[in-house]
Amino acid sequence: MNLPTKLTVLRLIMIPAFVALYLIEFPFHDVIATGIFLLASFTDFLDGYIARKYNMVTDLGKFLDPVADKVLVMSALVLLSVEFMNFSNSVLGIVFDGVIGILIVVSTIIILAREFIITGFRTIAAKKNLVLAADKIGKMKTVMQMISIIALLLTNFAFSLYTAPKEGSYAQFPMFGVIVLMIGLVALVFAVFLTVLSAVNYIVKNRSVLKEDNK
Repeated sequence: MNLPTKLTVLRLIMIPAFVALYLIEFPFHDVIATGIFLLASFTDFLDGYIARKYNMVTDLGKFLDPVADKVLVMSALVLLSVEFMNFSNSVLGIVFDGVIGILIVVSTIIILAREFIITGFRTIAAKKNLVLAADKIGKMKTVMQMISIIALLLTNFAFSLYTAPKEGSYAQFPMFGVIVLMIGLVALVFAVFLTVLSAVNYIVKNRSVLKEDNK
């Protein structure tokens, strides 16, 4: 097992640690969990860079790398779906709280569906010995997903920095928490848009894969 593959395996090992630290409540647990998520995401860049630069691409690595990526992202999205379905903030209001949870759950379903569709598409291509180029829109989608996930993971922490005003003083708006939440939600909407667009573009561009072979 070479270095890039070891980094991929390390990323897989970090996923349950990330999930556990986010779920177990203790001071700064969400910040630490987000740090692990960032580190795991960085290993994705690092293993790919090393594999390409030093010609260390292996079949095992090609299999494990996308699996690790999908498990990492989907683990985070499922965590956030559960978190925000129960999310309540007196500043935002009950109605808006429910909308946030629904938005994240629907987004998670769309992103997961896209991954299944593209994985199936690539499987068909592989059986026909076709190599499909990476989609630039797909790369943009990944960036927006990461921005969204990181911001949403830190939302509760951002709101926790707000100290309620003392009785008789002017109310203070927890602006930092709202900004972090809005960044996460806007990035998520863009990520979903790019998710659908990249799937359509990928399939249309490689539609020859779906053609039946003439025998």
